[in-house]
Amino acid sequence: MLVDPMADASAPDSAEEGVDLIGDVHGCGDMLECLLEKMGYQKRGGVYAHDSRRAIFLGDLIDRGPHVQKALEIVRSMVDAGTALVVMGNHEAHALKQCLGQGGRGFTMPRVGGRSERVMSETLAQFERSPTLWASYLEWFLEMPLCLEFEHFRVAHACWDESLLRPFLNDHPDGRIDRHFLAAASVQGSPEHRVLDRTTRGTQLRLPQGQVIHSLDGTRRSVFRTHFWARSPQTHGDVVFQPDPLPPEFEDQPLRDEERRRLVHYPLSQRPLFVGHYWCEGIPSLPAANIACLDYSAVRGGRLVAYRFDGETTLDAGRFCWISADT
Repeated sequence: MLVDPMADASAPDSAEEGVDLIGDVHGCGDMLECLLEKMGYQKRGGVYAHDSRRAIFLGDLIDRGPHVQKALEIVRSMVDAGTALVVMGNHEAHALKQCLGQGGRGFTMPRVGGRSERVMSETLAQFERSPTLWASYLEWFLEMPLCLEFEHFRVAHACWDESLLRPFLNDHPDGRIDRHFLAAASVQGSPEHRVLDRTTRGTQLRLPQGQVIHSLDGTRRSVFRTHFWARSPQTHGDVVFQPDPLPPEFEDQPLRDEERRRLVHYPLSQRPLFVGHYWCEGIPSLPAANIACLDYSAVRGGRLVAYRFDGETTLDAGRFCWISADT
């Protein structure tokens, strides 16, 4: 069983200590402060803490939002003090890849351009005059585990693929990667790439040639995000998990065998799983009885969402807590 090295011996694992799982912050530092205070966390010695609960952040702390540095300060101080845990999101993984020095040694200024520059622009602008501080956060990102597994629940930024994560955790019991793993993960199709990509980005399927989706962030995408809890999906519409709609004629088309092989299934028999990543919209709800997605597009005018977990085997939508962007 994974015990995160950033936690102390009293890692959150039962109803004895409640757990507040918090979705993608994306630089919304002010909203994060409001959410923590709404849930009863108070600053003690400059660090947010709760008398009987611990926070777990689901990654994607950086990029897009106006207060990236503030968000990082809040979360890192909590992790260092033992009042929170955190897993790596795809935006932390992306920053690490962009800034990794040649040969996997050290970190350099990012190799930005195109979409990478657009994705990281807010973060880099806010750290423009603090390159040493940014480098220290990159080192910290590398300490983040890809996933957390406890007796009663699991945490990953985007997807829990047992076929990939079990061998990975056997080799990396603390869930962490290192510079060599990160460098190897830059090679498309490598074992390291499959683990990092699947866990932080989930599964995707490709649109028909020539078709694109115009996403909410202005990106043109030739792929769409898919979920991992449909037991016997029949069509593309059965597995799409994003607010951007598919082309109508494509949504109703049957899944091909090749596409089915790219999908993952997380059974109802498994312990509760908490993910972020998928920028949901509207009032938070549960996609499955044992799965909660906590990314509700805070940075795009949505909600910063938490789930207040107390050891239940069947999740309860009444345990969601959130702050709206217009609050």
